[in-house]
Amino acid sequence: MAEESQEIGGIHFPFPFPPYPIQKDFMAELYKVLEAGKIGIFESPTGTGKSLSLICGALSWLRDFEQKRLQAEARLLAPGSGPTCGGKNSLPPCSPCQEPCDTPRPAGEPDWVTEFVQKKEERDLIERLKEEQVKRRKREERLQQACQGGRLRCAAKRTKQEEEETETLLRLSKEMLAEGTGLEQLECGEEALLLAEYESDEESRASRVDEDEDDLEEEHVTKIYYCSRTHSQLAQFIHEVQKSPFGKETRLVSLGSRQNLCVNEDVKSLGSVQLMNDRCVDMQRSKHEKTGAGEDMPKKRRRRIQTSCPFHNHEQMQLLRDEILLEVKDMEQLVALGKEARACPYYGSRFAIPAAQLVVLPYPMLLHAATRQAAGIRLQGQVVIIDEAHNLIDTITSIYSTEVNGSQLCQAYSQLLQYMERYGKRLKAKNLMYIKQTLYLLERFVAVLGGNVRQNPRTQSLLHTGSELKSINDFLFQSQVDNINLFKVQRYLEKSMISRKLFGFTERFGVVLPSPSTSQENCNLDGFQHFLKSLQSGPADDSLEEGLATAPRPASPLMHIEAFLAALTTANQDGRVILSRQGSVGESSLKFLLLNPAVHFAQVVRECRAVVIAGGTMQPVSDFRDQLLACSGVEAERVVEFSCGHVIPPDNILPLIICSGPSNQQLEFTYQRRDLPQMMEETGRVLCNLCNVVPGGVVCFFPSYEYLRQIHAHWDKTGLLARLSVKKKLFQEPKRASQVEQVLMAYSKCIMCCGQAGGHLTGALLLSVVAGKMSEGINFSDDLGRCVVMVGMPYPNIKSPELQEKMAYLDQTLPRTQGQAPPGKVLVENLCMKAVNQSIGRAIRHQRDFASIVFLDHRYARPPVLAKLPAWIRDRVEVKATFGPAFAALRKFHREKAQPCLP
Repeated sequence: MAEESQEIGGIHFPFPFPPYPIQKDFMAELYKVLEAGKIGIFESPTGTGKSLSLICGALSWLRDFEQKRLQAEARLLAPGSGPTCGGKNSLPPCSPCQEPCDTPRPAGEPDWVTEFVQKKEERDLIERLKEEQVKRRKREERLQQACQGGRLRCAAKRTKQEEEETETLLRLSKEMLAEGTGLEQLECGEEALLLAEYESDEESRASRVDEDEDDLEEEHVTKIYYCSRTHSQLAQFIHEVQKSPFGKETRLVSLGSRQNLCVNEDVKSLGSVQLMNDRCVDMQRSKHEKTGAGEDMPKKRRRRIQTSCPFHNHEQMQLLRDEILLEVKDMEQLVALGKEARACPYYGSRFAIPAAQLVVLPYPMLLHAATRQAAGIRLQGQVVIIDEAHNLIDTITSIYSTEVNGSQLCQAYSQLLQYMERYGKRLKAKNLMYIKQTLYLLERFVAVLGGNVRQNPRTQSLLHTGSELKSINDFLFQSQVDNINLFKVQRYLEKSMISRKLFGFTERFGVVLPSPSTSQENCNLDGFQHFLKSLQSGPADDSLEEGLATAPRPASPLMHIEAFLAALTTANQDGRVILSRQGSVGESSLKFLLLNPAVHFAQVVRECRAVVIAGGTMQPVSDFRDQLLACSGVEAERVVEFSCGHVIPPDNILPLIICSGPSNQQLEFTYQRRDLPQMMEETGRVLCNLCNVVPGGVVCFFPSYEYLRQIHAHWDKTGLLARLSVKKKLFQEPKRASQVEQVLMAYSKCIMCCGQAGGHLTGALLLSVVAGKMSEGINFSDDLGRCVVMVGMPYPNIKSPELQEKMAYLDQTLPRTQGQAPPGKVLVENLCMKAVNQSIGRAIRHQRDFASIVFLDHRYARPPVLAKLPAWIRDRVEVKATFGPAFAALRKFHREKAQPCLP
């Protein structure tokens, strides 16, 4: 694909083809936002090339920024020149190695002191620049050497040869031992040689670790962090980078979880992310420890030796890091390269972060502070682009909201209590104090649910059930733990890694410890021992031991408790605790609900040079501006909003608001009216008429699964379902995610067959649910979505205690503009319209696509509701008070636009 040079506002934007005018505007505005260090909210409809505009706009800015920085650096290091604050010799703002040179000096300070301090700062800056130059030169030489020499494959081949030689020597030693000959020679010769090779290898590896310490601590270059919701979206973005003009010159690294990047089959087989994390850490620890010869270990379990991970090789991972930076690779290519090189892609990709120019990662890794720190992500002075950000607020709220049930609380108490009883005499007094405080917290949390931590949670029935919502302080007072410093307890749990120790403790002694029972016999029969003892055919002791060793073990419940305790350290006004009491203590739960996501997003906008929040449908943007940015301390003048139109011609879309049906029944799907038989029948008649004139596929969205089930049953009883089936084959969104692909394939196949063969069917009708499995990320382009129908307005459940508390919180914290609805009511409307905008965005996926969008509810015609539709749809909406004119407009539109499905 030939590169097109685009000159926009004096800036050169490489582009793979002549861009649309809206893409030019998008790139120019993005460049300005990054250059000025602002917060941008960008909306670009699906099919307008948003990803490519983000890539070319952001990387063009990064290219120019690096050139300016290198030029300023060269001037600073030139003989006879020195740094001048704000002058032409100063570095670009937010350069990683630059510190503010306009530090205020104390009043009345002598001139010679000021001059001395200024010169010292200048010398320090020049020294840092020289060090950075050296590191940059070393990195470039290393990458060039890796590119020319193919070091990774050679090293992998050498490692494989060494392993084969070792296996051969071990096999020979066994044969010689079996024959009983040459034993002394083997012991003095081959084994000594093996030991010497092993020791020298360890020494050389240790020296390489020392030499490469600088590489691990190298300065983070100015980079762009791009994050999105799913790994498939990230993979699609990486492919766009590969096809762009920047595909060969950009150092890109893709980050993911162990579940996506681990190449150790033994670890991958565990399935659970938490179990994989624990196993990986244990294997790293066992690389330098012998875990199988403890004195207090049962004899039959001394033989269990935990092996180290063969892929966690420092030298190989350093070579893998260089290979990652050589050319753009997606996650599948990274995993394949890791397997070939016998190096861990999970850690190798993290080693590549400092030198990378573009880091691609999922939402939680960037938005969760602890995960961000563990991954080695530094945001200071960097650029963050958050794509598909329409649900950013919900994502942050979900990440930091946590829930623990009674069974987890009781099990954590039991494990920690037995751990303390076994090792209490070895612990320092301070550590023992924190363990006792944690036990007390767990005991009180179970008590506040109405249970006893010393009894089985599954058998403890509760007399009073229901949900109760409390502030953080009220919950702590009710639990009688307000006198405990949760910050110190949390810090101890985090630094001591006691949850991992408990996991190892339960694994070491072969039981997953349940809640303690009054009977020691019952206690001994719980967990895995109870499962193994209950087997009819009693296996041999060795089989029992093997079963305990290989059975998948759940993660330590204390890990969930840690997250809950961390949540309780949130400011009282920013969160709530929901006590949910069910039939038993084990089924009951404590849930922390985050009300103010801005407290966690504030660090991102504070540290980053610029933040871009982008999406296909960002309306209504008031949530981002008020709930997220303003509450994060971002000034209004720093926020830039940009929304571009669609690339389709204006006459390729027909949005209609239909206020009444064929029998003049007003369409109003409120909770009070939507269950009426006449309302459901009118909806069926509207769809029957639409299916008569719309070719191809029709996608109809309902407010909920329950309403879809109810209206489907009513249509079946009244015969409307049979009438719909005359023109369209009916498909229904399944509740199981595993069946979605199967339904979509059948729906697509039916529409293709209708377009090729004659018959009475003209396509298919897909009944879906707003905010369901088919309302986001599904592509209903061309004949798959010639008409999208929205039945009613999908308002959230106003009786939900979580939503009520969120509304009350916004009413208290956000200012109310005169003449406008309260912030809490605005939230409900925005949640409804965000879901609507996501659903109707499934159609119109490219420049030549066309479709009609039908809103079945007269409330859509209200100006406040209309204002929250995307601009490219809002500007073309037609409101039809009666059904006749609406039907005529639809028939005319599809007759002019669509090719007939029938020959």
